[in-house]
Amino acid sequence: MIRPPLWTSDEAAEATSGRLTGRFLATGVSIDSRTLEPGDLFVALSGPQFDGHDFLAQAFARGAAGAIVSRPVSGLPEGSPLILVADTLAGLNDLARTARRRTRAAVVAITGSVGKTGTKELLARALGAQAKTVASAGNLNNQWGAPLSLARLSADARYGVFELGMNHAGEIAPLSRLVQPDVAIITTIAAVHMAHFPSAFAIAEAKAEIFEGMAGGTAVLNRDNPYFPFLACLGCCRGVERIIGFGAHPEAKARLEHATFDADGSTVSAVVSGEKLAYRLSIPGRQWAINSLAVLGAVKALGGDVAAAAASFAALEGFEGRGRRHRVDLTDGSFEVIDESYNASPISMRAALEILAIARPGSGGRRIAVLGDMLELGPNSSSMHVALAETIRRLAIDVVYTAGHDMAELDRTLPRDMRGAHCDTSDELAPIVVDAIRSGDIVAVKGSHGVRMDRVVEALLRAGHREARH
Repeated sequence: MIRPPLWTSDEAAEATSGRLTGRFLATGVSIDSRTLEPGDLFVALSGPQFDGHDFLAQAFARGAAGAIVSRPVSGLPEGSPLILVADTLAGLNDLARTARRRTRAAVVAITGSVGKTGTKELLARALGAQAKTVASAGNLNNQWGAPLSLARLSADARYGVFELGMNHAGEIAPLSRLVQPDVAIITTIAAVHMAHFPSAFAIAEAKAEIFEGMAGGTAVLNRDNPYFPFLACLGCCRGVERIIGFGAHPEAKARLEHATFDADGSTVSAVVSGEKLAYRLSIPGRQWAINSLAVLGAVKALGGDVAAAAASFAALEGFEGRGRRHRVDLTDGSFEVIDESYNASPISMRAALEILAIARPGSGGRRIAVLGDMLELGPNSSSMHVALAETIRRLAIDVVYTAGHDMAELDRTLPRDMRGAHCDTSDELAPIVVDAIRSGDIVAVKGSHGVRMDRVVEALLRAGHREARH
């Protein structure tokens, strides 16, 4: 696909107040030479563990249109066009601010303790079926990812959808002031990142920083969450003009009336601002059904077609690391992998186990959970891991494999016939899990990003076509 122009060299130089050494036309923006696409403008960020200037040659070799740098770099192809600025992160933020000023797009920002990225993907796809939509790629939601995503917002887009994340207080406010959302979604408030917060109330305060960049607009908030009144009050105090609650609560404006959940998805009946809807969501799990209501509330606030947005949910697939399903063929059958490996918290871990419990194994197959540590839970981390045992026993999960320091406590708590194996790392655990798989199994893999449970997923996917154990 040929991408349309996004930045001319003159526009980028003017936006960043930089000194231009050559002309270019960029069709995208990148901060990673490994994923850069031909035509991207490469921004050479410097961080605690890397310096983008060291990868300029690779960026141009991959087809960079130009680069934003803060110092001269030798060894580049002759005539490589550069924009020299005092600070490249400031330059990226300048690009983002200019992109926001020049676009006519309605902009949505999304945060929350869990469900941010999935909700962002649902909303981006629903809006993208109606008009040109630009959204954060993956989970680019921090001090580098948010301005990068905004710098990719084209002037002719109708909608922009951006995820804002944090693990400390004070991180969302500057991102919100940069993005300037017309609609803000807070998926829920839960006790995550407790290593950095004294209470869930403090997390709610930090998430409410999303209102800082709003001048009026609409907040879409979880009506089922106990912090709804607090968040609604803060939003109104900071100038938000309209509150849309979503959930099963009888006073929610985007209200779940009824839902049935099965191994392949959910069938939902809902009412959104008086409009009755019936739709199929092709990703299983109650949390997806609830967050689909947040999406419909946002579409309503934007003046979009709510019924068309609801209909779009039937064609969705799970997202990488967040519920994507893989069938792996063996010489004598197959097994299924549910990839929930990107991140984990107590609330999302239980949701993943619920999805595994309603999955349908093949003949002779088992429901297998492969769980890695949930990080940043603070002083009660060990007990939060142990508490998962009750859910696992209640759901009758057949076998549990674990990796990490705190998961060792869960492993010791489980009945012996449920315990598969425990290892310190996902790399050690992966071959053990692969060796134990047999035809008909369904394997759900979940853990915090830092535990790298994606390596278990990769090992399972590579196991295709071998003979299964019986």
